[in-house]
Amino acid sequence: MSMNSGAFVRSGALRAALLAGALLVGAGAAVSATTEDNMAYRLALAEAASGDDALMAFYRDRDFAPLWTGAGDAERREALLSHVEGAAAHGLAIARYDARELRAALRGVDSEPARARAEIRLSRALLDYAHDIAGGVLEPTDLGSNFLREVAHRPDPRDLLEAFEQGPPAAVLRDLMPSHPEYARLFRAAQRLEAQIARGGWGATVGASRLAPGDNSGEVIALRDRLIAMGDLDRSATARYDGTLQAAVQRFQRRHGIDPDGIAGPETLAAINVPAEDRLRAVRVAMERERWLNTERGTRHIWVNLTDFSSRIVDHEEITYQTKSIIGERSSNRQTPEFSEDMTYMEINPDWTVPRSMIARDYLPGLRANPYAHSQFQVVDQSGRVIDRGSVNFARYNARTFPFNLRQPPGPNNALGRVKFMFPNPHAIYLHDTPNQSLFGTQVRAHSNGCVRLEDPFDFAYELLDPQEDDPRARFHAVLDTGQQTRVYLDDPVPVHLVYRTAFTDERGRLNFREDVYGRDAAVHEALQEAGVVPADIRS
Repeated sequence: MSMNSGAFVRSGALRAALLAGALLVGAGAAVSATTEDNMAYRLALAEAASGDDALMAFYRDRDFAPLWTGAGDAERREALLSHVEGAAAHGLAIARYDARELRAALRGVDSEPARARAEIRLSRALLDYAHDIAGGVLEPTDLGSNFLREVAHRPDPRDLLEAFEQGPPAAVLRDLMPSHPEYARLFRAAQRLEAQIARGGWGATVGASRLAPGDNSGEVIALRDRLIAMGDLDRSATARYDGTLQAAVQRFQRRHGIDPDGIAGPETLAAINVPAEDRLRAVRVAMERERWLNTERGTRHIWVNLTDFSSRIVDHEEITYQTKSIIGERSSNRQTPEFSEDMTYMEINPDWTVPRSMIARDYLPGLRANPYAHSQFQVVDQSGRVIDRGSVNFARYNARTFPFNLRQPPGPNNALGRVKFMFPNPHAIYLHDTPNQSLFGTQVRAHSNGCVRLEDPFDFAYELLDPQEDDPRARFHAVLDTGQQTRVYLDDPVPVHLVYRTAFTDERGRLNFREDVYGRDAAVHEALQEAGVVPADIRS
């Protein structure tokens, strides 16, 4: 035995650990059956794993046999090291499992205690890497009140270690990554952007304030060159804003949620001049968000991308219906949050009971001044009875003591329109119709109190009813025409995902970008940096 390991066993600080080590190897186990070196290894491993119950239980149940540092463990070691060496490409916090440091720890093994410490470092690296690649670096609910998404998948440490021991290690590691094709598409897009940045980005910015078909100038050349670099235009030598360049501008506009008029106006040029580094950050944030949602989305599901102001019904990864949407206003207390729940029914001819927060903010001041204000609402007590407004002294009440509800009966002017789609949740968020159709003509459709309004809710309803009705349109209108508030349940609940993606791919795999309308991506990017994710443009 080496002098170092002997000193380790004889040290007063660890003599007390000898008894703990005997207990750790299991009741009735004979410590004397091990060599002194093996005891040094066991004690050092127990000390390195202390505080981690899952890790300790895993090693105790295998009688402290190594997973990484044994003679036959090379395949496992290399599988893990090769994956963590590529972690930066996924936008992960590589300092938590730096492959260079792990290799250095292995090279530095000169005693049984050193081997034990290297063993635990590798196990912790696996668990940390699995945590990040499978469920994200961050906990979304720590980022703010509107980040209501719960991480879909965090690998169980004990199960992961056992799977890694039993299965092909490369396959186990590969299966940790988000399985949805969107993650792979975003990963490839990030690789292309990094390569473009290494070549100098997208070239000179466009200095003009407006360019249109027929223009011929140096700024047209700058526009042409950036569109070529971004992939919206095939290689060209033209200096004129011709039909080919106009079509390229339209492709760019569609990818960025801009009205595709083919004119490079201020909004279009501002988007064209965004640096490639900023676009890469958006893709990296989208990859983190994909890791949060690392689960089956549903054979049929509803995908509401808040930044795209759209709601889609998706069947077998194909969009079967899409409509424009209006989301919550930008103020923090009206933003539409992010979460997933199952839609179970639609309510045709809905009433609307005003949320308590809205009563205090929007309606109680008017009622104090005039009891007959906001006449579209009934004043309802806690038993559901309609109260005569003239009998109530509204001035007596504040937001906390107001004992009534405000209810708008069903009808064409109801704030929820003629149908709402319910995925019961504690946040009182749902999709619904609206009598105010004019706002769908705006570009940035952030106008609601938090719920999501649909431009074509009837067609949305027909599509949802199609799997269970021979004539979904007739069924819907038969209920609608009664004028009665009626719930129609879906035979199979449909998952609804309210997501926030400023970078995403479309049905053709093309990379799209949208405005960070609520500033949430900036918050995620900042949190990733604080967690140790290093931007690609400053990596050595």
